[in-house]
Amino acid sequence: MDINQLEVLITVAREKSFSRAADVLGRTQPAVSQAIRRLEQEIGEQLFDRSSKDGTLTASGEVLVDYARQMMNLRHAANTALREMKNLQSGKVTISANEHTVFYLLPIIEEFRKQHPEIKIEVQRGVASRIPDQITAREVELGVISFKPTDGSLRSVSVMNDELQLIVAPTHRLAGKSSVSVRELGDETFIAHNALSPYREKVIETFLKFDTRLHISIELPSLEAIKRMVETGIGIALVPKLSAQVEIDSGQLKGLSVKEMKLERKLNIIYRKNSVLSHAAQEFLRIAKEMGR
Repeated sequence: MDINQLEVLITVAREKSFSRAADVLGRTQPAVSQAIRRLEQEIGEQLFDRSSKDGTLTASGEVLVDYARQMMNLRHAANTALREMKNLQSGKVTISANEHTVFYLLPIIEEFRKQHPEIKIEVQRGVASRIPDQITAREVELGVISFKPTDGSLRSVSVMNDELQLIVAPTHRLAGKSSVSVRELGDETFIAHNALSPYREKVIETFLKFDTRLHISIELPSLEAIKRMVETGIGIALVPKLSAQVEIDSGQLKGLSVKEMKLERKLNIIYRKNSVLSHAAQEFLRIAKEMGR
């Protein structure tokens, strides 16, 4: 049985007349009668009492009409849900980001919510090296990483530049400067993230190049913890500028550049190349591109 046959069945039962049902459906009475006969043949049951002139349903007909109405209601609900998703009145966008790149997402999420308050945003905490795998495995639709993925099945859109920045407490001896050299940092105590990364290796290489001691005395598992400890004056740290911008702007931390260390990070949004993004994900990507201009 198909949905059109069920629609005919419901209409005949409601109108209690094959001719009136034909008028409502914009079809001929023979076409309506034929649709009912085919349905009866398919299920092997008579649906209308032919001895009655008012389209009275048989017991089998009453059962099928009840289920047919449920199916038509489901079709209507499905069409409504799809229309609302297309019009961005409902839906969800799933994103994976690590502790650093999630800071980039915050203003995008704020703007997205202003424009589309009915759409749910779900950000999962991912490990940068595994975010591309999450995308290909369809665990999330979008990912934010600070490198170009090597997987040819992924598309990458550059949305923002970030850089490593030295942060110190406002009371630190270097707080009055805007930039320092590597050699000025040889006696400093550094607080570092305990996750290995290409940028950490580049920092180590730079200190070696200038024959300067890099004293990492504290390693912590999160950027938030690193920032809080730097605020106390126990040590200094090199962190993505984006992750410390709020504290720098508020005066909780002082941000400095290191003359010999221009380590830029380009943030990219990635997604599956040959898949169709949800309407919500497409809109999130559009807003991200606009805000990154």
